[in-house]
Amino acid sequence: MAPTIEELYPEYTLTSSIDKLRSEHYAHLDKKNHVYLDYTGSGLASAFQLTHSSVRLSSTLYGNPHSINPSSQASTNAIIATRLKVLQHLNTDAEEYEVIFTANATEAAKLVGESYAFTKGTKLVLTADNHNSINGLREFAGRKGSSTVYIPFSSPDMRINDEDFIKALSAARPGRKATLSTGINRLAKSLLGYQPWRRKTGDDAGREDGLRRCSTSDTNPNQDASCDNPALYRAFLRPSCQSSLLPPQSASTAPARPAEKTTRHGLFAYPAQSNFTGVRHPLAWVTYAQRQGYDVLLDAAAYLPTTRLDMSITKPEFLIISWYKLFGFPTGVGCLVVKKEALSRLVRPWFSGGTIQAVTVGVPWHLKARGAEGFEDGTVNFLGIPEVMFGLEWINAVGLQVIGLRVRCLTGWFLKRLAALRHSDRTPMARIYGPENMDMRGGTVAFNLLDSGGKVVDERLVGQESAAAGISLRTGCFCNPGAGEAAMGLTVASLRRLATATAQMRGMDDFVEVLGLPSAGAIRVSFGIASTSTDVDRFFEFVEKTYRDRVTTSEGLFPRESC
Repeated sequence: MAPTIEELYPEYTLTSSIDKLRSEHYAHLDKKNHVYLDYTGSGLASAFQLTHSSVRLSSTLYGNPHSINPSSQASTNAIIATRLKVLQHLNTDAEEYEVIFTANATEAAKLVGESYAFTKGTKLVLTADNHNSINGLREFAGRKGSSTVYIPFSSPDMRINDEDFIKALSAARPGRKATLSTGINRLAKSLLGYQPWRRKTGDDAGREDGLRRCSTSDTNPNQDASCDNPALYRAFLRPSCQSSLLPPQSASTAPARPAEKTTRHGLFAYPAQSNFTGVRHPLAWVTYAQRQGYDVLLDAAAYLPTTRLDMSITKPEFLIISWYKLFGFPTGVGCLVVKKEALSRLVRPWFSGGTIQAVTVGVPWHLKARGAEGFEDGTVNFLGIPEVMFGLEWINAVGLQVIGLRVRCLTGWFLKRLAALRHSDRTPMARIYGPENMDMRGGTVAFNLLDSGGKVVDERLVGQESAAAGISLRTGCFCNPGAGEAAMGLTVASLRRLATATAQMRGMDDFVEVLGLPSAGAIRVSFGIASTSTDVDRFFEFVEKTYRDRVTTSEGLFPRESC
């Protein structure tokens, strides 16, 4: 019998406040008997957030912010306050960074790609582990004569090797030989005083990934420094942080940064956390790349829902965020957090309403708006943006440390149980992609189920049957083709078959057939703010009942249209 989560992770009991949170503010999940396991796809909005939004919108008149009338001024003030809240949450300020509101993280990446100064003398460096919104930057780079270099996966647990990272950045520097990984180790140690990506062995060591052990306390509602709304804090969970297993990141204790190179070799873009495997890539890469003459775009969409990013230490030129990933509501609001110095080097390929101070028709002249407004096309989502401010207050009141600890415990327990799944003949029921322990990883798990004959269960079948059981999970390739190719063992040689077969291909099923794939993707389970151990139990009850000792087929399934 599988160990209970408390037996495997005793610290799980310190997150019991989440159970109260779920029963009071995410009660619709249990009322509908719904198991939600797609937090990497979208966070969940609480009933309290929605109530707050309704009260706010019914008590204040908001209008188009491009004016000075009272309703416009209400919108302008709310947007300004939200910009400041975002910077505060990231532990930085308006002296160094601008907050540009976008429709989502994809639009934020597009703003960088279309405006960045790619030339024949620069290059775009990407990790193979990237969302398509980042992969698409190669189109902008190519049109301006820049080459794109991918850093490959190089280990069984689908991480990126430090040496490959260093070599990729060094290759653009004539006469310079790529250094060993000790270079980045020394750099990060000098900057941070410890090595945040150091790969310890064993689950106990893996839990030491900057987590704080938290419990509920009624005595000091201000003890948790992450909570910046004491009234909201007192009204709900009152988590407080009591100790830290690793030194907290602090701008006052971190050594001064070495000067960055002024010669620009190009742009390096990568995710802080993989949306496919949950792997957390080293944040120390940011400073190392900058010292090699690269601007850095950090995709934080999958990282921020359970972890705080301290931008007084980690200072990428560009940070992209999609807010519904953190707290479910509002949708349609993301942002690009950009260094002011880097923003001054971006040149937009066009202008629109909202991005200019003046424009003439008689002669082709215009004067771009300054700062963030020069990059916010049209009218921003002035009704949705203020909800970001309350969403940040909400997750801070719950406590990011508490959320992060619960997600780590649930993910570790889930991985143990998934790896232990067996048919009656003791053959495995699952194939996991990515790390099977909690060393440098987040709350996302990718895998395929195997039937009793050892064949991969078609992800479409799992999608249909899990939905019928009231379980929301993700199937497919998750807009991360690099990770998908690595998971399926696809080589460059096998991918070249597509060049000759493209004309005859009519859809995704032809793609699968040409490459000889057992399936077009994987299954992804992810945990978040309202996850409980019961969700995990329900999932495994479904899997064991539905797929143990079963031979599956793909007959009768709907055609794959895309991935």
